[in-house]
Amino acid sequence: MPTGRCHICAFTLLSLFLQACSVNYSFTGASIPPEAKTIQINYFQNTASLVEPSLSQILTDALKDKFTSETSLIPVNQGGDLILEGRITDYATQPVAIQGNDQAALNRLTITIQVKYTNTVSEKDSYESSFSRYSDYSSSRNLSEVQEGLISEIVQWLVEDVFNKSVVNW
Repeated sequence: MPTGRCHICAFTLLSLFLQACSVNYSFTGASIPPEAKTIQINYFQNTASLVEPSLSQILTDALKDKFTSETSLIPVNQGGDLILEGRITDYATQPVAIQGNDQAALNRLTITIQVKYTNTVSEKDSYESSFSRYSDYSSSRNLSEVQEGLISEIVQWLVEDVFNKSVVNW
């Protein structure tokens, strides 16, 4: 067989093989079973001992935005093929860089969430896990001055962690 025909045959076989695969891939790296069409993201309650009132809504909205903007999943309120639920378990600030005079140079804001991900299409991909992220800020600043920016930064990292564990199978 001439070399050109071998390349065409090999390309055709490879194309057929790739079309037969049962996983959809996107440019974001998301790997979602083709049977999964919907996602249900429940409101994340704040059960931390220190409660920032807007954090639950910020986190829930950020998760919804990430999954709807970077996948073809349709958001639903009930009966989703993929279900994300959880709660905020910790919201704390503490000193982390103590100077020679026993005063902190930096403080750290830490947010921890507990997530339950249910994949009704592929149960083996379901999980329960805790995610925690933090950001440091100067002790010369009051938390209320920097809180909004810190929360935004930490939530972005948490959402990325949850997204990657849920639908990115590297």
